[in-house]
Amino acid sequence: MTFVTLTDKQKRMRISGTLITAIAFILFTGFVQAQNRNRRYVEYIERYSNVAVEQMREYKIPASITLAQGLLESGAGQSELARKSNNHFGIKCANWNGKSVRHDDDARDECFRAYDNPGDSYEDHSKFLTSRPRYAFLFHLDITDYRAWARGLKSAGYATDPSYANRLIQIIEDYELYKYDQKQKAKRNEFKASQRTQTVTVNTHQVYLANNLLYVLARRGDTFKSIADEFEISARKLVKYNELQKDYTLVEGDIVYLHAKNKKAVGKYNVHIVGGDDSMHSISQRYGIKLKYLYRMNNKDGDYVPEVGDRLRLR
Repeated sequence: MTFVTLTDKQKRMRISGTLITAIAFILFTGFVQAQNRNRRYVEYIERYSNVAVEQMREYKIPASITLAQGLLESGAGQSELARKSNNHFGIKCANWNGKSVRHDDDARDECFRAYDNPGDSYEDHSKFLTSRPRYAFLFHLDITDYRAWARGLKSAGYATDPSYANRLIQIIEDYELYKYDQKQKAKRNEFKASQRTQTVTVNTHQVYLANNLLYVLARRGDTFKSIADEFEISARKLVKYNELQKDYTLVEGDIVYLHAKNKKAVGKYNVHIVGGDDSMHSISQRYGIKLKYLYRMNNKDGDYVPEVGDRLRLR
């Protein structure tokens, strides 16, 4: 067997060649990534990143989230609503006394806010999020946790698109928008995004986040209409979300979900042992599961009445 010994020069040449190959790969990867980026997106980011950072400093909304929403909602500033009305965030006319414009969206001829310039749109977007109770829990998240913010916006009903959170996250990561969040580190809140339940104090009701769902606890005298008016949701939808009859009288302590429940429980909840006061509806409310899926998972029909000690699957 013959052994070949490399000289020091040969070793240096081999190391140098490997290093050059690695550098070339990194440069090529960066080039491909740059080529894949939408030029209009890049131009939009360059134009509005400073505005987004200013809004973050004043209102504590991640600049990455603001930019991603602006890109997505306005088509990088190319949508008709953005070009003609300077509305970069698709905000409609509810509780608005300023200029407006009609535009087809979820329905025909809907009313949208209009602004004198894009900067006013960014300012109003920040005020919109900070003044609505449904978004209050977001401000207890880490300002650098753009994923939690994106999912929270979807949970709070900012958009009807079921993939809205994922689309925001993809934009942020594809265009490295998270780097703008590093320009201001917010103090960590004692409530962490990974906690099962977060509590947020608002003017009237407290808003809770559990099982990835927003809900409030009914108070004495509450009606679906009073809660709906507070959170700018239709009473009809609240009744539907909570799978109750429209003539149902809310009882103090009732869980009232602010959007549709899930198909199954989330996290560690796999099984529920039926207690003395349990009903299928109370169990579905406790874990945020739609009734029909709770019945289906347990091979039960509508005539089933849970008995103490029964084991019910939750996922």
